[in-house]
Amino acid sequence: MSGTKSATKRTGPAAFALAYISSMRLYYAFVTGIAGWIGVSFYSYISATPELSVRNIGILAILFLSWGINQIINDYLGLPEDRINAPNRPMVTGELNAALAVRLSAVLMAGVVVLSWFLNPWSVIPILLGVLLNVLYEYAKAWSLTGNLIFGLSIAMCTIYGFLAAGPVPSPAFTTNRVSVFILVTVMNGLMTYFTYFKDYTGDKAAGKNTFIVRHGLRTARVAGVLGAFLPTILFLLFVWTGWIPSGDILYAQNFVFCGVMTVFLQFWTAVLYYMHPQGRRTYFSLVTNIRACVAGQVTLIAIFNGTLALYLFAASYVFVGFLFDLYKDARS
Repeated sequence: MSGTKSATKRTGPAAFALAYISSMRLYYAFVTGIAGWIGVSFYSYISATPELSVRNIGILAILFLSWGINQIINDYLGLPEDRINAPNRPMVTGELNAALAVRLSAVLMAGVVVLSWFLNPWSVIPILLGVLLNVLYEYAKAWSLTGNLIFGLSIAMCTIYGFLAAGPVPSPAFTTNRVSVFILVTVMNGLMTYFTYFKDYTGDKAAGKNTFIVRHGLRTARVAGVLGAFLPTILFLLFVWTGWIPSGDILYAQNFVFCGVMTVFLQFWTAVLYYMHPQGRRTYFSLVTNIRACVAGQVTLIAIFNGTLALYLFAASYVFVGFLFDLYKDARS
């Protein structure tokens, strides 16, 4: 996963498996995993069912692996810019057979659809929408902030999936607090991917991907990043003020306050890092703070109704995002 690529390409099933797993970039798994855990945990909360039942553990395994399975499709569709931005990625170097990898991801996704149908047929809908949004995202990157919105929506499908797969659909299915969480997950992930575009600036520009950063330049994009870092917090306070998210005692709950304060700091610090280092090796290594900020924001939403679980998830995700990211030392992969 790291270091200098060997001039001799390894072949065989083991080499393919290693290249496939490397391309999954599992340090991102906590993005989809925790997004889906919001839905699973909330369903357990309102239905008074066990949080870590066999059913829920299976759902969470699907959610944590869903990033990597879909990432193969992203890499395939994004090969033109990756040849510039990340020339050492297995699919770019040829270590990973692109056609075979895409077929494997398709088979795995089909298996998830079949399993999800038996869990709850309604849960198939966010899977199909998520795959569609994932494909659309590669093209939407050329449409400025629309790409960020599409990406955020694709991750928010994980939250819906976790909720629907956990059991029968409750009535009513849509409430203001659930819509608010959906919007917040979308915005936090859209913001996260906005900062990832800094490292891709050169390749996106060469490939004609007119992201906000390409269209407006690094100077404007850095300032926009700092201002945008506070958008999730502003939206959350707006939802509380309007009553879309019942405040109750959450603003005084220690676990929620701790997770919330840490999230705001990580989101702001992410913006500062990209403001100071919009290009270069530091841009790549700032990814770990960016991912942690996004995951922390999602954990904070869990803290609204399960503060103890949120603290466990905050600590575990902070540690393991860093651990997994450290396996990828090559900024060009």
